[in-house]
Amino acid sequence: MGKIVARKETGNLFFDFRYLGKRCREQTTLSDTPANRRKLEKYLERIEAEITLGTFDYSEYFPSSARVQEISRLQAGRADSKVPIFRDFAELWFDEKKMEWRQSHTKTVRLTLEKYLLPNFGKQGVSAITKADILAFRSALGKVPGQKNQSLSATRINHIMTPLRMILNEAADRFEFTSPFLGIKSLKVPKTDVEPFTLQEVLQIVNAVREDFRPYFTVRFFSGMRTAEIDGLQWKYVDFERRQILIRETWVGGKLDYTKTDGSQREIDMSGPVYEALREQQKRTGNEQFVFCTREGTPHEYRNINNRVWYPLLRNLGLRKRRPYQSRHTAATLWLAAGENPEWIARQMGHTTTEMLFRIYSRYVPNLTRRDGSAFDNLIKANLQG
Repeated sequence: MGKIVARKETGNLFFDFRYLGKRCREQTTLSDTPANRRKLEKYLERIEAEITLGTFDYSEYFPSSARVQEISRLQAGRADSKVPIFRDFAELWFDEKKMEWRQSHTKTVRLTLEKYLLPNFGKQGVSAITKADILAFRSALGKVPGQKNQSLSATRINHIMTPLRMILNEAADRFEFTSPFLGIKSLKVPKTDVEPFTLQEVLQIVNAVREDFRPYFTVRFFSGMRTAEIDGLQWKYVDFERRQILIRETWVGGKLDYTKTDGSQREIDMSGPVYEALREQQKRTGNEQFVFCTREGTPHEYRNINNRVWYPLLRNLGLRKRRPYQSRHTAATLWLAAGENPEWIARQMGHTTTEMLFRIYSRYVPNLTRRDGSAFDNLIKANLQG
């Protein structure tokens, strides 16, 4: 967003806003008074509205500005039929790529285009976008308030920059110019420490939770499933004979969708507690499509479970507040503590290699044995009997 600023040397107000990826500062002869600020702020609101609508004429507002010619050159890039403007190429790229993506990712990219990329780069020719433009855009993202009025995280900024990188790299390849993204690396993301529950805490939770949700949380804690995977679990993917859960679809945005990645499609071996929990759940919802569902047969809304069941339960038990996703980390650390084969654990988690397993859970790795799941059952049985 633009702003009205007072020049230190003269005390006069000037416009400070971005247009076509450029920072524009236009001077006025108005002194810094509340009335003059209100007047210019109304002009600025109109300017930004016209920029959004694509009707902004720089020379109309600032006919004497030295930037008029520069802006005209940037806009002229649109007339070159060989090199399209960013908006047109981004739409072409999106239409070509969305066939490769699952619905939730398609929606995320679309929102990124509409909210961030098109407003900032839409009118520029793809070959006219410079490295300086990209870095200025990324710097501006760091000042955008996110959830709870905090600035966007490095992870979120990287996710916004990824489609921009892909679009410009593809355009550079097709229209034979050097990609402005060369030499621009992703922001470093602070390492986040996992916060798994201990086995004693898990048993405390499972024993105290509402009876109708006991199978749900038992499966969460002892299978390593992601939230979208357990919410989208269907009975056709529960193989009691082979004691396996088949991860094939997820529940995202109120719809069944493909798994997070190809590697996420896997078979999870049922431990004893998981097998018993699913048999118990079968008595409740065995005639429905989804394993864990509402009375209407639809999957639970995870925020509803979090607010009505999960967080109140942690408070009542005096346990530290943690997201339900920590149940997945808990499964991994319990398997490691039991001495299970890392390759087996990686398969259960949906990791294609053990690299991520050791990177995330390195401090939970004991002297490992080479087993196939039975050690975990023995650990659970020993604690249950105790």
